[in-house]
Amino acid sequence: MSIPDSVRALERDLREIFGARLQSLVAYGVRASATPRAGDHSHGGGHHVQRPLTHTLAIAETLTAEDLRACAGRVKKWDAAALATPLLLAAHEFERSLDAFPLEFGAIVADHVVVSGKNPFEGLRVEAADVRRACELQARSHLLHLREGYLETRENADALAVLIVESAAPFAALLASIARLQGAAAGDAAASGRLVERLLDVPDGVVSKLVALAGVTEIPAAEATR
Repeated sequence: MSIPDSVRALERDLREIFGARLQSLVAYGVRASATPRAGDHSHGGGHHVQRPLTHTLAIAETLTAEDLRACAGRVKKWDAAALATPLLLAAHEFERSLDAFPLEFGAIVADHVVVSGKNPFEGLRVEAADVRRACELQARSHLLHLREGYLETRENADALAVLIVESAAPFAALLASIARLQGAAAGDAAASGRLVERLLDVPDGVVSKLVALAGVTEIPAAEATR
């Protein structure tokens, strides 16, 4: 994969801030960002699609308050370049993060490209048991919050549409983690949805249609009630 100019510009900014302390810069979610989603090519069906952002992880030898202030001053520029605010970690924090955040780092490990420095994930792996346990916790939490959110819509179709849109991205991320546990390739949300449909033995499209809404910012109220 070629590194976008915006990410190269981010690298230069981080070099100015951290100097030799910058150990690694990684772009992640690369295949997921490149995979077309339903509605990406237009606003057909009343869907409003969010501009995709490039996600990055930067690891520095040390991370100070002054570093954070310097980065904060550049966030507006990064946002204008369609860059998500980078994840910043000190090296000692990264070493303790894989088992603490298995879903987040599992997703990065499965779909990343090294922009500069060493590959921070070389020789490392996220344990399947940690991912499975985190998936169970996240699924239960997601279900509880969805039930609460549904009650709070008071059967209002517009509120239900907002709930569905806000739930789609975290739901898609959870399904991607489940798919990785099953040995599926990273980056194809639609394939993850179909896999989970087979695992749950539910009709085709029940899960995939919701996953396809990840990145969508608005759907018609009439669609939400179907």
